[in-house]
Amino acid sequence: MSVEVKTDRSVVIKQSMSQPKQSKLKDFFSVLMLNKAALVGAVIIVFYILIAIFAPLLAPYDPYEIKLENKLMPPSGDHWMGTDDKGRDILSRIIYGSRLSMGVGFAAVFFGAFFGIIFGLVAGYYGKWVDSIIMRMMDVMLAFPGILLALAIISALGPSLINVTIAVGAFSVPLFARIVRGSTLEVKRLEYIDAIRSLGANDVTIIFKHIFPNILSPIIVQGTLRLATAILSAAGLSFLGLGAQPPSPEWGTMLSNGRDFLFSAPYIAIFPGLTISILVLGFNIFGDGLRDAFDPRMKK
Repeated sequence: MSVEVKTDRSVVIKQSMSQPKQSKLKDFFSVLMLNKAALVGAVIIVFYILIAIFAPLLAPYDPYEIKLENKLMPPSGDHWMGTDDKGRDILSRIIYGSRLSMGVGFAAVFFGAFFGIIFGLVAGYYGKWVDSIIMRMMDVMLAFPGILLALAIISALGPSLINVTIAVGAFSVPLFARIVRGSTLEVKRLEYIDAIRSLGANDVTIIFKHIFPNILSPIIVQGTLRLATAILSAAGLSFLGLGAQPPSPEWGTMLSNGRDFLFSAPYIAIFPGLTISILVLGFNIFGDGLRDAFDPRMKK
């Protein structure tokens, strides 16, 4: 009798794990390809990533080279986006700054997603008092506006790009934790999870091998959308002087430098501002496209 039960449960597991992944992947890309806005967002993101990778080849000048004789030059054939108050080429600084701004954004989201996923999986799987303790901690973090929490962390740690990464990542943790917890609660009630548990699988195997792969969709969507917020927040903190410090070509720092020349040389602030806006827009519309592709029912 026990053999039959084990066989039946093994069949359930095999059937649940042998879903037509290729068909699902094909459907995902077909829905994504139909979303023109998402494709535009993807092109923008890939464009920025390529700029960051090939920055030394693309930048026409040294972003740190000071030439006071060329200071505050308007856009021209020699300097497409003009020069700043120290004669540095703005285009070159924006190109190199893409490495810093995008690097901070990706690192902050990875930091927030890593801890948020761990907390969410543990809270959702074990429930009871473990769930209560973890989620009350997340509620306390959510009680503070994200930027204020980041300011508090940086005030304690000191201004630097690394500390900005930690601060921006910290207020992403509860967002990922709540999404992962909700998805884990849903998946752990499925029949094949009970079958796997009855066959002797331990908690770590169940959580990371059978639950986690089935909740990746909302994590990917949330991560893409959080990248836009992380880059914008990091730039805002650098603008306030709490992130990258001069002469770093980080976009927020360039904006901060350009605010003193809004009337005499507005291009110093306009071009970094446009660069941030376009990239944030790209992540947002691509994230919306991913959400529609993963769950077509949400598409209106």
